[in-house]
Amino acid sequence: MTSKQLQRYIDPLLQDPGLDHLRTIRIGTKSLAYWPYRYKVTLSGRHLALMAHMSHPRELQSRVAQEAIRRIRMTGAVIRSQAPLIRHVNANPQVWTEMWKSQTSLGIIPYYMFVERDTGARHYFEVPLVEALRIYHEATRRVSGVTRTVRGPSMSAAPGKVHVVGEAKIGDERVFVLQFLQARNPQWTGRPFFAKYDVKASWLDHLKPAFGEQNFFYESELNQMQDADNSSGVLFQ
Repeated sequence: MTSKQLQRYIDPLLQDPGLDHLRTIRIGTKSLAYWPYRYKVTLSGRHLALMAHMSHPRELQSRVAQEAIRRIRMTGAVIRSQAPLIRHVNANPQVWTEMWKSQTSLGIIPYYMFVERDTGARHYFEVPLVEALRIYHEATRRVSGVTRTVRGPSMSAAPGKVHVVGEAKIGDERVFVLQFLQARNPQWTGRPFFAKYDVKASWLDHLKPAFGEQNFFYESELNQMQDADNSSGVLFQ
């Protein structure tokens, strides 16, 4: 997206009196890593949150990227980092440890570790949830408390943003412990739920409810939402 195109989206948010209640603008972008030359940020009285997609510590090593980060932070904007866990790229706890430490030293807040989405060439890049948990926990053990701001592994799926909290054994059953960080129904947020432990599962759709349940607690309501969206012609994602 060119700066001119981006301005067409941002300016109405800043200039429309009917949007005075809007206090935060959030932009997700990979460009801070691969095209840092373009950045010029101006203050508008709103909070600007730049969600920088950084998948490897090498993306932070160039002087140009570091200068872009410094200038953006000087405007009062906050940079948070997020990235998917990608096999053949960063599926190693040491890579994440180094990346998070570098980000913290540059004033970036480590924010999300994502599970590779179930789209495109995911079979080449995806990492099973069991391995994702291991990488996440090993990486977080190696950093200080100020860097343990990362939430992960998380999946941005149809019902919402699902956090894979960890593994547990409840009774005789080994399970994944899950919760929503964000959800189609805000009432689902923060509520823990459990899936059968599966060493091959790499996405929410691969998981089955634990303890003999037929469905996860949200599925019936989600199906109703999808039916309503379909009947009204809304594209559900």
